[in-house]
Amino acid sequence: MKAGVCGICGRMGRAVLDVLLQRGHSLACAFDSSSSAYYGKDAGALVSDKLGVIVSPVNDDVEKCSCVIDFSSPDASMELLAAAVRHKTPVVIGTTGFSDEQKTEIEKASKVIPLVFSPNMAVGVNLLFKLTETAAAVLGDDFDVEILEIHHRLKKDAPSGTAKRLADIVKEHMNGMAGARAVTGRNGLTGERESAEIGIMALRGGDAVGEHTVYFIGEGERIELTIRSTKRDTDAKGAVVAAEVLNGRPAGFYSMYDVLGL
Repeated sequence: MKAGVCGICGRMGRAVLDVLLQRGHSLACAFDSSSSAYYGKDAGALVSDKLGVIVSPVNDDVEKCSCVIDFSSPDASMELLAAAVRHKTPVVIGTTGFSDEQKTEIEKASKVIPLVFSPNMAVGVNLLFKLTETAAAVLGDDFDVEILEIHHRLKKDAPSGTAKRLADIVKEHMNGMAGARAVTGRNGLTGERESAEIGIMALRGGDAVGEHTVYFIGEGERIELTIRSTKRDTDAKGAVVAAEVLNGRPAGFYSMYDVLGL
């Protein structure tokens, strides 16, 4: 597979490049912002090798790619999406922090190109999504739901895209929670907790790769579903597998459930 990586100089971009090369694929294009220390240089410098691909802003080199894997920023993702649609190039999007309008644009693009969009592509996290579906459907609104996520101090958005997706899953599958209000902080005299609310709390510090816990708290019992990620390459590997699966697929909006057969 001739792959492209958007956001290649970031932590996830580097991890994706490593996995791509380990799995025998080649790099066809490398995108990042002009503020990157590697901008204008051979992307191979990121892995102590020479690859013959220069780190550039998003451009029509997407035409050279079997698929582009994106871990950048919402604005960069939108630029990539426009170029991918022009050239009918499949895209895997792992970027988070999109507005509702940008999410709508992603859905529109999936009518033209095959596209995987997920806030987290690790196998374990997607299993957590599935388990959360089951728990939400079985337990019902007798249980209060709280979500806690922990990430490294450099993460720019909060709550994480994974935490937001977990909240959406609860809304979709738990009786009476479709219109639940997201609460991202509590301070002072907040009054009693409402039944139709989901607490989503974000912790930031050190080099924590990512941890998510969904709490189902009832009268006399509490269920906790937790995933702790200790390496970035779990997410990167999932993204590369998603790119491999998109090969030959028709245009459409695919999830990691489709990739993993969940």
